[in-house]
Amino acid sequence: MAEIVLATLNAKYIHAAFGLRYLLANLGDLQPRASLLEFDINQPIEKICDALLAENPKILGLGVYIWNVTQTTELVASLKKLRPELIIVLGGPEVSYECDRQEIVRLADYVIPGEADLKFAEVCRQLLAGEKPACKIIAAELPDLAKLLSPYEFYTDKDVANRIIYVEASRGCPFTCEFCLSSL
Repeated sequence: MAEIVLATLNAKYIHAAFGLRYLLANLGDLQPRASLLEFDINQPIEKICDALLAENPKILGLGVYIWNVTQTTELVASLKKLRPELIIVLGGPEVSYECDRQEIVRLADYVIPGEADLKFAEVCRQLLAGEKPACKIIAAELPDLAKLLSPYEFYTDKDVANRIIYVEASRGCPFTCEFCLSSL
């Protein structure tokens, strides 16, 4: 049983959550107390809920993307009904902007907009120590890339053989187009 569970609902089984592996890689001393679970948007929410609750975590970190926000909102609502004391921390592109207008943000305990590679571990340490962050929306500074640990060791042989593995050649977009969410 892990005190911290990192999870997301991928678009398909063949996808592997790159962002969650970055969070796991950078948990530092909390890494042995964490696990990673991946699901896909076609699985029943009840089964996902059961699998997550079976881990009996104190903290659940969920990656939220455009393709899974509807299902993840339903999942968070179900988890909070079944286990209201579970601390749910959201991250990912879909909850990094317009946080105040989203139902999923209202349902969750905390949101880390932006690049949470290092901030997630900081928030987990605080929560596990029994301290509450000052606010629900916890801004993440851009991480010092030299301090980030690689997520690649957290791909299993099964992942490499059967799934899409992402290779990061750069971070973000160098342009600041007004119409694009990524430029923000």
